[in-house]
Amino acid sequence: MFGRRRGAAVLIAAGMLAAGAAGCAKEDTGGASESGVPLIKAGVLTTCTHLPYAPFQSKDQTGEVVGFDVALIDLVAARLGVTQEIIDTPFEGIKSGADLNSGKCDVAAAGMTITDERKQVLDFSDPYFDATQALAVTTGKTVKTIEELTGKRLGVQGGTTGEDYIKKQVAEKKLDIEVVSYRDLAALQQALATNQVEAAVNDLPVWNEYIKANPGKVEVAAGFATGEQYGFAVKKGNAALLKTVNEAIAAARSDGTYDKIYSTWIGEKP
Repeated sequence: MFGRRRGAAVLIAAGMLAAGAAGCAKEDTGGASESGVPLIKAGVLTTCTHLPYAPFQSKDQTGEVVGFDVALIDLVAARLGVTQEIIDTPFEGIKSGADLNSGKCDVAAAGMTITDERKQVLDFSDPYFDATQALAVTTGKTVKTIEELTGKRLGVQGGTTGEDYIKKQVAEKKLDIEVVSYRDLAALQQALATNQVEAAVNDLPVWNEYIKANPGKVEVAAGFATGEQYGFAVKKGNAALLKTVNEAIAAARSDGTYDKIYSTWIGEKP
């Protein structure tokens, strides 16, 4: 678990000690925010994410989890009068709804594309980011299309819409391409950098961030306009929290906060 704010943890710990001294200590079974929205942990908005996925969420040099998604969910937490606490968990548990259903977290923020399939198990916020897939290669390679990878290995991140898109393209076009799925973004990027795969597919902002951090090593060869949009997710039926998330997104868009956060983490708006 990676907390965004140490203050909330200290207050909770102090509260538990005080309760113990009074002879009535008991397990924290949840609470409500100042606005009355139920939360799994008093005074805290608990967020499930999957690291690393820069620039949306990743650890900085101090070990704090930061990024575009983190900054937007901080706005939700502020609206609720609480602080955000982040849990790093496998993406499968996020997109399946298992983490939210089990009470591991209140909200999921993981650079997650809104899909009809995921809507069956999650309630999504209004879209907060327009995404597109991109094909990355090591610098100097001239690959521009998927078809040019015939007979080669193409890397993807498992459980993502990028993986779904590539597997569909390969099947429909009957391409002789070995699609290799990696457990997370870091493993995929390492595979590309060490030539375990000829090319790799993931979201464009993710590759742009990697290129910025590793100049001269990788370049974007092609983009695929898949019409994807990211959304935050809550447990099915959690209308109160979903309303607050949507209000925070709308307010940020209208008062300029969204543009500032976008500029900080993504760059110039297209």
